Parts: sequence; structure tokens; C-alpha cells
Amino acid sequence: MLPTPLLLAGALTTALLAIASAPWGLDQPWLNFVFKPLTTLLIIGYAWPRGIGPQRAWVLAGLAWSLCGDVALLWPQQGFLPGLVSFLIAHLCYLVAFTRDVRLAARVGPFVLYGVVAGVILWRLWPGVPAALRAPVVAYVLCLASMAAQAAVVGWRARGSTEKNRGLLLALGGALFVLSDALLAINRFATPLPLSGLWILCSYWLAQACIASWLAPRARLTCP
Repeated sequence: MLPTPLLLAGALTTALLAIASAPWGLDQPWLNFVFKPLTTLLIIGYAWPRGIGPQRAWVLAGLAWSLCGDVALLWPQQGFLPGLVSFLIAHLCYLVAFTRDVRLAARVGPFVLYGVVAGVILWRLWPGVPAALRAPVVAYVLCLASMAAQAAVVGWRARGSTEKNRGLLLALGGALFVLSDALLAINRFATPLPLSGLWILCSYWLAQACIASWLAPRARLTCP
């Protein structure tokens, strides 16, 4: 296993190369096909030696399903529905991980807030979503909002403890995932966004890195 700084530096480099494949950048589609999945693989490598027990297993499962979604979305038209389903499963995996130590919706506030956000997103997108995709999109948005809300609950519960920094990272990861997917959906179903690849992918990989960072380093876990 590569050292953490090398993995993070590698993920940053491959992420920049994937983003550079957009039409406003180098206009080299092969960069996206090679470096988009590789970036998520490097984040999986970063997460691999972290955490223990069911939380680790479910976070790694979420990252693995995210990788499947990344590969599917390399074909934006044919792969959209498989990618949507892959990421929906990823969010369910994350939701299970975030409820191992903290009860689902232990605080109602974040769920109300993200419920409002989900409603606004759906209201904004609805006219442009094809009829065949409306049910999957609604299911996806509900899962995404629940995952982000539970991440915020876990972050709130960690305040004042030795885990507060990781809790904050997790809450931030959930929020960044909502931002990334909202930008992607608006760009696809509502109106094209300038430099969409930059904003969508940056927020997406930052979200994944934050979620992976929620898992405690093994050295810390084994300290007496």
C-alpha cells in the first residue's frame, strides 16, 4: 500500500487530468476514460487502511459502487441509468455506515434541511426530466438527501469529542455530494453550466475524500 501522501497526491493529479479532458480543456476524451476511474481507485486505496468493522466495510462498498458509477457515466447517454443506480446503491451503503453508531435521524433538523434542499432540486429539474427517468431520479434524490442528512447528524454528535474533525469532514462530504449531484443534474436536465466538469468533479472527489477521511487511521485506532 502506497503512503497516504502519495495516494492523495496521485488522486489530485489524476483528478486534474480527468477534468482537463473536458471540451474547455485539452479536449482529449481518453484522459477521462483513464483518469476518472483511476482517481476513485486512488481514493479507495486511501480509505483501505483506515477504519475497522462494519463502518469500514460499508464505506468501502460505497466507494466501490461509486467506481461502478464512474465507469458507467463514461458513456453519458447509455450509462446514465446504470450510473444512477450504482450511485444510489453507494449512498445506501454510506447510509448504513453512518448508522452503525448513531441512530438514523437521531436529530431531525438536518433531515428537514436536506428535505427542503431535495424538494428545491426536484422542483428545478422536474420539467426537464424524461418521464421514464422520473421515478429513478426521485429515488436517487431521496437517498442522496438522507445520506447527507445522516452525515450531518454524525458530524453533530462528534462535536466536542476527539472525533470532531472527522465528524466535520463527514458532514462536509455529504454536503459536497449534494452540491456535485445538483450541479450535474442541472447541467443535464435544466441548463448547461459554464465549466461544468470542473465544478462537478471537484466537488464529487472532495466529497469522496471527506467520507474516506471519516474512517480513523489504523495507528490511531490501535493506540491504548
